[in-house]
Amino acid sequence: MIFTGQLKLWKMGKIILEFDSVEERDDARAALDAYQWKGAVWDLDQELRKIVKYGQFDGREATSEEVEGADKLRQKLREILEEYNLNLE
Repeated sequence: MIFTGQLKLWKMGKIILEFDSVEERDDARAALDAYQWKGAVWDLDQELRKIVKYGQFDGREATSEEVEGADKLRQKLREILEEYNLNLE
C-alpha cells in the first residue's frame, strides 16, 4: 500500500496525519497501527497473567517453570513498556 498526500481519520476527535513521500509511509503505517499493537501486547500480557494466576497453559496444568517463566516475561514486558513511557491501562 502506498500513501500519498494527506490522510484524515475521525475517531473520538480529529486526527490529521501528513506525510510528504513514499519513504514516510512506514511511519504513517506505524502511527495508524498503534492501536492494534497495543491490543496485541495487551492480549499477550493477559495470556501471561492467566498462566501465573490460574496455573493453566495450553489447556493443561502449567509446570512451575512455565509459571515462573510467564511471570518473568510479564514483568519484563512491563519494564519495557515503562521505559517507553507506555502502559496497558
